[in-house]
Amino acid sequence: MNVIRIKDTLSFICILVWVCSLCSCSTGHHYQRVNRAPDHTRLVILSKATKDRTLRPYVVNGTKFYPLSSSEGFVQTGLASWYGPKFHGNKTASGERYNMYKKTAAHKTLPLGTYVKVLNLDNGKQTVVRINDRGPFIKGRIIDLSYTAAKEIGLVGPGVAKVKVTALGKQVDTIKSPVGTKPVIEIPEMNRGLFTVQVGAFIRQENALKLADRLKVIFKNVDIEVNKIRSQTIYRVRVSRIKTLTKATRVEKRLEDMGFRQAFIVRL
Repeated sequence: MNVIRIKDTLSFICILVWVCSLCSCSTGHHYQRVNRAPDHTRLVILSKATKDRTLRPYVVNGTKFYPLSSSEGFVQTGLASWYGPKFHGNKTASGERYNMYKKTAAHKTLPLGTYVKVLNLDNGKQTVVRINDRGPFIKGRIIDLSYTAAKEIGLVGPGVAKVKVTALGKQVDTIKSPVGTKPVIEIPEMNRGLFTVQVGAFIRQENALKLADRLKVIFKNVDIEVNKIRSQTIYRVRVSRIKTLTKATRVEKRLEDMGFRQAFIVRL
């Protein structure tokens, strides 16, 4: 009887060790299965997005927005508006209080803290602002400027104007700056590099594939980049690989003429 019990015990221990070894192996790696795309469409798996809380997707009026993890190469043309006294002192998406007398702005997807140049295409005036809030959420508008920034480009009177927004970078060094010295801003060389134009972003892969098939008829390079944001997988459809911002702007304009008004340039 004792021999049988010892054998049973040894068998149990062996099974337990085997199960534990399987568990330890399974926790070492994580895999994400992506359905195979058609041969003419390339799927690119991007690295994990930063866990910064400001990059979390958010919903406004039933529409979900996905903040960008980088502002490099970002250029966008559309309508700008401004917001003033009614919001003065309110908390912004960045956590700071809105000050209508500082040069800041709201954008739906650019990383908070990004500096952008805003050019009024109607009069040629321009200003540089820091993105510290989310918005505007009125159809057709791409950026909301503070009162001071709006005044600088002649926007206060008309209220709305067509502008070109160009990302400059982020503030990288303000420690021990001499009095009167402006913050150092990291500004990448904007015209040279490798650019692409993002046409759409989808939660469902099949929708991204349908758009990619449409674009493949006209454009040589069509990619679908798969980006995991928290627990949500996003499929971004991008076209062309271009070495200058000037040429990328032409592709963006062509897409806009085709009806893709939300297309924008991305530096790779």
